[in-house]
Amino acid sequence: MFKKIALLFIISLFVIAGYVLARVPVLNINKLAQGYVKTSVKDESVSYLVTTKRPRNWAYLSAMPKHVYYAFIVSEDWSFYDHQGVDFRQIYHAVKDHLNGEKLRGASTISQQLAKNLYTKSERSLERKVFELFTTMYLEEKLTKDRILETYLNVIEFGKGLYGIKNASWFYFKKRPADLNPKESAFLAMLLPNPKVYSQSFRDKKLTEYASATVNSILRKMKVTKAISEEELLAFQKEHLSFENIKGSEGGSKLLLEEEFFEL
Repeated sequence: MFKKIALLFIISLFVIAGYVLARVPVLNINKLAQGYVKTSVKDESVSYLVTTKRPRNWAYLSAMPKHVYYAFIVSEDWSFYDHQGVDFRQIYHAVKDHLNGEKLRGASTISQQLAKNLYTKSERSLERKVFELFTTMYLEEKLTKDRILETYLNVIEFGKGLYGIKNASWFYFKKRPADLNPKESAFLAMLLPNPKVYSQSFRDKKLTEYASATVNSILRKMKVTKAISEEELLAFQKEHLSFENIKGSEGGSKLLLEEEFFEL
């Protein structure tokens, strides 16, 4: 049974790959290496455009402490710096489950999530996953891992209409990404992949049971990767987030005016 599923998976992959490759547009990865702007367009065949203009509120990876971006690595893609963009083991199990009648689930690395955000549509289908796979390979070939991670942190959604870690840092904690502590970083990572649901803790000004457990789990993983020390782990597990301590306040529920924000 296992061999039949594996064979069917391989055959299906090649058939769909041939179909998808015939439709793959020429991706201007060089522009992405210089800057990124997400712009909606009317043409149904294209979701977003990539230009050389970099937003003024771009957050640079080099300006972030290790614990900030490692919160996302250990939460979303533990082997990010080791793989070539695609975790074939996870893809195999996702397709296997789908062939057995289950809903097609995600098995995406950070690189794949970036490819999805930039170049593919949001629906879940085998064709879209194959297109995403080849787009990811383009990204991995043309960009460094750090550039992929930096771009990812600048385009992912942290809440309704809230994109990028710089906006999210200010919205939730009134801080720059460079000033986030390990627990705040873990909280932002915890919001993925469904910030509209997982941000309930912020709205209630208290971590839910799920959020608390996940944030602490991320902190422990950060300690394993040496992004934080044992002392920091113990200290931040006990520390409350700033919005938990503010009563009767709107917290970070209002973004800065554009002029003020860009001066950060």
